[in-house]
Amino acid sequence: MAMRAEEIEALLREAFPGADIAIVDLAGDGDHYKAIVKSAAFAGMSRVAQHKAVYAALQGRMGGALHALALETSAK
Repeated sequence: MAMRAEEIEALLREAFPGADIAIVDLAGDGDHYKAIVKSAAFAGMSRVAQHKAVYAALQGRMGGALHALALETSAK
């Protein structure tokens, strides 16, 4: 079963309090999303480390309930 955008956003907000987060359904199918996450928690982190932090926040759902997620991350 695919994840809803609201579920993705809730997980990310829990992991990155105070972050600016936007979730975009890229294909209109509820299965391919883009997450834009701007968080002070990313300060000093490489882009790879930022993306790993986002994947960790999704608690193992990437590749299962969440099929495809494009990421755009940056420090606030």
